[in-house]
Order: sequence, then C-alpha cells, then structure tokens
Amino acid sequence: METAENLEIVELQKDLGRFALSQDVDLFGVADLAKYGNALMGHGNNFLGRFKRGLSVGLHLSDAVVDGLEYPDDRGLALTYRFHVYEVVNLLLDKIALGLAARLQNAGYVAYPVPASQTIDQERFMGIISHKLVANLAGLGWIGKNCLLVTPEFGPRVRFATVLTDAPLRPAVLQLGSRCGSCTLCVETCPAGAFTGAAFAPDEPREARFAPGACSEYCRRRKEEWGIELRGSFCGRCVYICPWGRKS
Repeated sequence: METAENLEIVELQKDLGRFALSQDVDLFGVADLAKYGNALMGHGNNFLGRFKRGLSVGLHLSDAVVDGLEYPDDRGLALTYRFHVYEVVNLLLDKIALGLAARLQNAGYVAYPVPASQTIDQERFMGIISHKLVANLAGLGWIGKNCLLVTPEFGPRVRFATVLTDAPLRPAVLQLGSRCGSCTLCVETCPAGAFTGAAFAPDEPREARFAPGACSEYCRRRKEEWGIELRGSFCGRCVYICPWGRKS
C-alpha cells in the first residue's frame, strides 16, 4: 500500500513529466545516479555526490539541419548546424532544466540544473557531469561507438540537459544496452580518427573509446582555416552518419 509520502512523490513526478511535455521535450526520464558513481562526475566534487537522482531531458535536433552535414565542406551548412545546436537547442534545454529545478525546489527539495553545454576542464574536455550517462541510466538510450547517447527514436540526433536532485523520484527500471551491433560507420567516417570502435563499458575510461583531443584539434584547425572564432563543433559527422535516426 502506498504511503502518503510515496503518493506525494508520484504526484511530483507526474507534475514534472507534464511540465516537460508542455515544453515540447522529446525525451524525459529519471536516473538512479548510484550505479555509475564517480564516473558521472567530471571533477568528483563531493557537493554533487549528495544528489541521488537525475532528471534527463532531451530535444530532437532538426533532421534537415543534421542532414546538411552530408556536405562537410559547405561553410554555411556547418555554421547553421553549430548555431542550431549551441545557440538554439542548448538555450531551450537550459530554460527547461531551470523550470524543472524550480518545481522541485518549490516542493521542498534541492535541485541543481546542469548546463546543457559547459566545459570546466579544458585539458580533459569535460563538464561537471556526463549528460549522456544520466540519459543512459534514465533508460533513454545507449552509449554508442561514437561515444554519444544513441536513442531508439532519434539516434544521436538529440541534445540533453540534466537536473540533479535529492527528491526520491522513481528511476527508470530498464537501462538500454548497445544496439550498434557490428556497425562502424561513425568510426570510419570521423575525419579526426577519434573513435576506437570499442563498446561502452562503465568501468573503462572514456579514452578507451574516444580521443576528445583529436576531435577538438580537428575542429580548431577547421575554424582556423575558415577564419572564425566561435565556440562549438563544426563537424557532427558522427551524428549525421549514424543509421539510428536517419530517414534515408
């Protein structure tokens, strides 16, 4: 039999889901953060360790914008992709995360909205938490060979934000395992040669699958050639080429 406290949590979780839906969120889930422990946190600060749950919210990128990456040397299409991701979708995600955090706070819980895109360690290319690991724990997708969160609905054509909280919300029961199979398109297509093709394993470092420095250096050289100084990736080939989410 449900206790009054449990019913209160159920209603709070329903309210959070309704709010996310009202904001046109495409993916929404609750993760139990205990499973991956310190692997989730970019810098291991004890402050973040108090949060046992994570809300994961995802927005589907415009397929037409991503499909423009079929032409990697087209400057206009590449800049449109960067603007769409970093100036439009990330801003929307941060606004939604703030709204979810406000609801949790108003209900008497602590909530910490994590920016959709923020690098705090320039040497390791890491934020304070891995959005894709939280989304994986929330049952929204799996970590692919492209080191991205791949969803059944949209493939890797999704951006995520996270809200950490101490509210005892009910986490996802199902955690999706890899469905990449023998596909290595992302590995073969990457112009930086940044992927090893290794499958995701939570007890292995990210470098076993992905060399972020190689990716960053490729994007830096590309921006230098084009004479631009804007932040963010101008590549996205691993997003475009993945069969999951492609319409053609």
